[in-house]
Amino acid sequence: MKAVVIHQAMDLRVEEREPQKLGQGQIEVAIKRGGICGSDLHYYKHGGFGTIRLKEPMVLGHEVAGEVAALGAGVTNVKVGDMVAVSPSRPCGQCVYCKKGQQNHCLDMLFYGSAMRFPHIQGAFQQLLVAEASQAHIIASDVSIEEAAFAEPFAVTLHAIVRAGSLANKRVLVTGCGPIGALAIIAARVHGAQEIVATDVSDFTLSLARKIGADHTINVATNADTITPFKANKGHFDIMIEASGNEAALHMGLEVLKPRSTLIQLGLGGNIALPQNMIVSKEIEIKGSFRFHEEFALAVDLINKKRVDLKPLLTEVMPLAKAKEAFDLASDRSRAMKVQIAF
Repeated sequence: MKAVVIHQAMDLRVEEREPQKLGQGQIEVAIKRGGICGSDLHYYKHGGFGTIRLKEPMVLGHEVAGEVAALGAGVTNVKVGDMVAVSPSRPCGQCVYCKKGQQNHCLDMLFYGSAMRFPHIQGAFQQLLVAEASQAHIIASDVSIEEAAFAEPFAVTLHAIVRAGSLANKRVLVTGCGPIGALAIIAARVHGAQEIVATDVSDFTLSLARKIGADHTINVATNADTITPFKANKGHFDIMIEASGNEAALHMGLEVLKPRSTLIQLGLGGNIALPQNMIVSKEIEIKGSFRFHEEFALAVDLINKKRVDLKPLLTEVMPLAKAKEAFDLASDRSRAMKVQIAF
């Protein structure tokens, strides 16, 4: 089979690899679509992020969907021919965090396409993927395989909403309208947000933000003053979902958050300075949001029931043979939101 393998920064190859052997309780999935994620782009462009660096060639990818091709012994939840979204998260189920229901913090997590451990955990951008049957979530017959491949990043944003608490009748600010920020807009809307304002530095991404449900959008590179009215009376927003990892966006958001509001940090950006006096005087809660667990099933359910429309976020589907071109396109935020590879 063929797989998309990163060797070092800017050295991406489509290579032949031997499929894994199918074991008890496992399934073989013929992968049909794989979405390129921000972490995939970090490996491609920089060879890693933060202290996490590539130490060996690694198959990339964790946003995948495909068709069940074979079953291991004891599998009953799916059958051959089912179309499934595959959760990339494989917690151990035994550690202290798994037992507390915090599987996203598992001490022995096996997450597709991650260099956090060595040997690295190989990813899902391969034509034949062996997975645990419990990772597979059946996709409705009238849902496209492209929509199914959005389940993983959508689950990330649904977990952020869980961290934020109830959004009913709340005013929400989303900073950064890449794929995660855009999906956060959809997640906030389906959870009852009264008003959603989105900021970014790209007119392309902001145009999509409006299309998928943002009430107002602000290009903070060209119209930064537009945010000023939201600072009145100590702030306007109840919830901020920070999806850019940018220090300036974080500072701006803190200025327009109300007292006793909540900031959810989704974007990764390294060490930044925080205005402690503002956080203290406004009693702002800052919460991180990392991956997901049960939200993957919720993402698939919302997609299956057509409660959300994710199709506007798909920029292009490119063939496996053009994987490098797909990564280059996905890196260009002036013309791409989500790029998927067809396997």
